[in-house]
Amino acid sequence: MRTSHRVLQAALFALVLAAPLSAQTMTTDATDDAVDQARPPARPPMRPPAQPPISFRGFGLFSVQNFAAQMTFDGIFGSSVGVFYGGGAQVVSREGLFGEFSISRFSKTGERAFRFNNQTFGLGIPLTATITPIEASGGYRFRLRRQPNFIPYVAAGVSSYGYHEESVGADPDENLDVRHVGYLVLGGLEYRVDRLIGIAGDLQYTHVGGIFGEAGLSQQVGEDNAGGVAARIKVVIGR
Repeated sequence: MRTSHRVLQAALFALVLAAPLSAQTMTTDATDDAVDQARPPARPPMRPPAQPPISFRGFGLFSVQNFAAQMTFDGIFGSSVGVFYGGGAQVVSREGLFGEFSISRFSKTGERAFRFNNQTFGLGIPLTATITPIEASGGYRFRLRRQPNFIPYVAAGVSSYGYHEESVGADPDENLDVRHVGYLVLGGLEYRVDRLIGIAGDLQYTHVGGIFGEAGLSQQVGEDNAGGVAARIKVVIGR
């Protein structure tokens, strides 16, 4: 009997201890459930907007070109670097192919010059030259999965350079107004600021022969390429 009595007391004591622990566990579980319900659901990662099958975009263009005919431009204008302003349009496919058309303009006033004993001398006769490139190119845009806002691209195409040269007091036959066609290659990177605005920078090489080298200083120094290497910046409007 004593043994049974002791077993009964031990069982009652265990039940007394277990009841508060069970209540505490239930309270903790209920609290955790309430916190989970109050916490907002995790948002899925942001994805860039889907690219339409075909996009039409416009852009403004600023370009600084180092002319291939360096001695000619140095002798006439005092520098072989020229600044172009212009604009154009692009058509871009979702697969990455694109086409581009642009028009730009360079104009600067210098003086006629000649070469003697490996030195260039100005003649003091004002000369104004204007170059108007019309360019068309096609290429491919690469999509980077981890950096979708950065888009490298390469392209090649044709360039038509209009060249107008005029001097004050010169005979009409001494002035020059011609247009010649050459080729271009380029590569660059576009950064998408947002859905409708992008900023692109690229390097372009252009070769246009036949404009220079026929007379004057360019003939004396043996330069005939009116193109060169240009660093270009474009502000793109559109997707």
